[in-house]
Amino acid sequence: MGRRNRIFIGVLLIYIAGMAFMLYRVVADIDPRYRESAEESLVETSHLLASLIEMDVVDGVIDTPRLQQLFRTLYARPFSAQIFSLNKTRVELRVYVTDSRGYVMFDSLGRHEDEDFSRWRDVSETLRGRYGARTSRDVEGDPLTSVMYVGAPITTDHGIIGVVSVGKPVQSFGQFVDAARENTIKVGLYSALAVLVLAIIMSLWLVRPFGLVADYTRWVRRQTSFSPARMLRRAASQLRGAYNEMRDAVAGRNYVADYVQTLTHEVKSPLSAIRGAAELLQEPMPDAQRQHFVGNIARETRRIQELVDRMMELTALENRRTLDNAQPVALRALLEDVADSASAAASARQVSVTVQGAGDAVVEGDAFLLHRALSNLVDNAVDFSPAGGTIELALQRHRRTVLVTVRDHGPGIPDYAQEKVFEKFYSLARPDSRKKSTGLGLAFVREIAALHDGRVELGNAPEGGAIATLSLPLADGLHARKDPT
Repeated sequence: MGRRNRIFIGVLLIYIAGMAFMLYRVVADIDPRYRESAEESLVETSHLLASLIEMDVVDGVIDTPRLQQLFRTLYARPFSAQIFSLNKTRVELRVYVTDSRGYVMFDSLGRHEDEDFSRWRDVSETLRGRYGARTSRDVEGDPLTSVMYVGAPITTDHGIIGVVSVGKPVQSFGQFVDAARENTIKVGLYSALAVLVLAIIMSLWLVRPFGLVADYTRWVRRQTSFSPARMLRRAASQLRGAYNEMRDAVAGRNYVADYVQTLTHEVKSPLSAIRGAAELLQEPMPDAQRQHFVGNIARETRRIQELVDRMMELTALENRRTLDNAQPVALRALLEDVADSASAAASARQVSVTVQGAGDAVVEGDAFLLHRALSNLVDNAVDFSPAGGTIELALQRHRRTVLVTVRDHGPGIPDYAQEKVFEKFYSLARPDSRKKSTGLGLAFVREIAALHDGRVELGNAPEGGAIATLSLPLADGLHARKDPT
């Protein structure tokens, strides 16, 4: 297992452990929070009833008949209250009143009258002038029968003469606790699962930065001068590469499917020509005609071979997200070398290739790839140039970029093809032979431009012909030399 995968799995395990601990604490905290909320309501209710009872006290004696009538009416009162998923139809509140000794004078349920409740905390603590509360079970050993009680003192001018305790069965709000706990667990698990799926999908993004830091550090060490602008461009380029890796990982299946479909379409035509020629060669025919069909087979075979080679080359280039060994490249010398390399093929078509102007510019990049990109643009220009025409290569410097132009004097680009020329496998018929190329050259140029943080455009020149423009960022520091003019 690779170091990056181990780091990713470690981070994932830490996330799972953290989510599990947080979910456990949240779920465990739900019940106490509901109990606190219920207890706070019971405190207010107990003091309200204590105030009502104090209004009926005569000569220091608690009078309870009014409470008996009140609770008989309350328990018999019909109602229906829809509280979220709960339909409440009866009052579950309990009340009992004790005297100053702790003996029950009134019980709303009629169960414990005349019993000694002085041992219960809600009574004993309240009689001492402190806050008294308790939770007890109606049935020993059955937690579902637990009831929460809160006491409030009944006072006169002579002090505490009794206690009123208000109780609420825990089960009455326990169903809200259970629902909240269930919803919290569901939301937590769904959220954790969603983040886990997202983490797997974006694993390249999550793990890749560690490799990016290492790659970036190695690149900085190789630099001979300090240039913040160049360093920022390099960092932005690497981040863009990481994003593209993540995007390709997500959309890879569709990308491959489209690639295979298009390649199959392009190979179908030469294969049909080869098969047709091979079938005809099985029949008797003159030697001249036989040589013609053999030539067709050889030509179509070379076409398929060229298509496969260019596809492999383009695929390898697309998999490169950054330039590993970028070096300063002087464009003037590069243009002259490209023009010299293209002169033989251009002369055969009576076309000349010239480099205009005397300026120079330095960019940071891969000289081999830039040479390939410009050679592709020049080869296209040669194919579309008329006999006796001229192809002009030129540099145009701006403050931060340099434009490299390749112009021919051919028929130009039709309007319908303006938006398609950089699509893979799209090609226009050559004026002289009416044949098409593989349609991968301009796509190759576009990938090289993107690797160099630049762009390429192809359009028609105002005076006629086509003009390709490769825009590249200038190198910083000592490499960005001024034009001699």
